[in-house]
Amino acid sequence: MNKLPDFPWDRLEPYKERALAHPDGIVDLSVGTPVDPVPQTVQDALTAAADSPGYPLTHGTKALREAAAGWLARRHGVTVDPQHVLPLLGSKEFVAWLPTYLGARRVVFPELAYPTYDVGARLAGAHGTASDSTVALGPEQVDLMWVNSPANPTGRVLPAEHLRKVVAWARERGTVVASDECYIELGWDEQPVSILHPDVCGGSHEGLLAVHSLSKRSNLAGYRAAFVTGDPVLVKRLLETRKHAGMLMPQPVQAAMAVALADDEHAAEQRERYAARRALLRPALERAGWRIDHSTAGLYFWASNGQSAWDQVGKLAEIGILVAPGEFYGSAGERHVRVALTASDERIAAAVRRLQ
Repeated sequence: MNKLPDFPWDRLEPYKERALAHPDGIVDLSVGTPVDPVPQTVQDALTAAADSPGYPLTHGTKALREAAAGWLARRHGVTVDPQHVLPLLGSKEFVAWLPTYLGARRVVFPELAYPTYDVGARLAGAHGTASDSTVALGPEQVDLMWVNSPANPTGRVLPAEHLRKVVAWARERGTVVASDECYIELGWDEQPVSILHPDVCGGSHEGLLAVHSLSKRSNLAGYRAAFVTGDPVLVKRLLETRKHAGMLMPQPVQAAMAVALADDEHAAEQRERYAARRALLRPALERAGWRIDHSTAGLYFWASNGQSAWDQVGKLAEIGILVAPGEFYGSAGERHVRVALTASDERIAAAVRRLQ
C-alpha cells in the first residue's frame, strides 16, 4: 500500500481558530456537510424500522433497489434493473475501496478532484494519475477511470458529448469507468447527464458504474446512504466481494433511503434552499473581488481573487469566513478556494454582510 497523505483539512485548524474569534462567530463554508433537517418522512421510516434484530442484506431490500431504479428512470432518464443496484455505506467508502475491489493497478482521476480518488489508488497499491486528457495517458493499460460530474470542487459539468468520448476510449481498452454523480440533482446553469444515459452509453452499461448519494439531495450525510449501479457483471462482482467483507447497510437506513428516493418533493424544497443561498452569496463574493469559475452545478463556488489559495483562506478567515484552499484538490487549484453553500440561511446572510 502506498503511503497515505496527511488529512488535508487538519491544515485548516489555525484558520478556523482565527475565524472563530470573530465577534459574530464563524461562518464555516469549508466543508460540504448538510445543515438542514432530515425530511420528517425519512425520519419516520427510520424509526419504524428500528426493531431490526437480524442481519441486513448486503444487496439491500427489494424496496430499496426498486426505489433507486425508479428515481433514476423518473429523474434522469436512466433504465436499470433493480437487481443491478447495490447500496453503499455512503459514497466515500466506495470511492476509497473500488480500486481494491477491482484489483486495479492503474487508476486515473480528474486533475482537480476530491482527495479520496487518490487515496483509493494508494490503498490498492495502484499507480494513480491525475489527468483530464486521455491523449496524455499513453499506451499503458488503465484499469479504472473516475469521472465526476458535476465536479467537486469546481462545479463543472461534463457534457454528453465529452462523456461519450470517454466511454468509447475506455471500451476500446477494457477500462472500467466509474462516474461519481453525487451532485447530479443540483444543476443550475447547466443540467448534468448520467454516464448511464442512453445518449452517453448507447443503451449499454458495459464497463460503466454510476455512484449516487443522498447526502446532498436529502440531507442524509449522517445516514451514510448511497448506491452504485451499472454493468450487471461488475455489480455482481462487487456484491460478492462486499458480502465477504461484511459491508452491510443497516436495515433502518435501507428503509429510510427507500422512502427518500421515492419522494421528489423534499428534494425540490432543499434545492430551492440552496438556490436562494447561491443567489445571495455569489454576487457578494464577486463584489468583494472574487471571480467565480465553472460552478454551473453542485454545492460550491470555485473562486479566485488572483492570490495564492492560502492567502485567500487567510483573508476570509480575518472576517470570520472559513473556506477550503483549492490545492486540497490538486496543484491546479493553487490560486482558487472552494466556497460551500452548506450553511444555514442566517450564516450565509452573515457572510454576505461581512463581504460588503
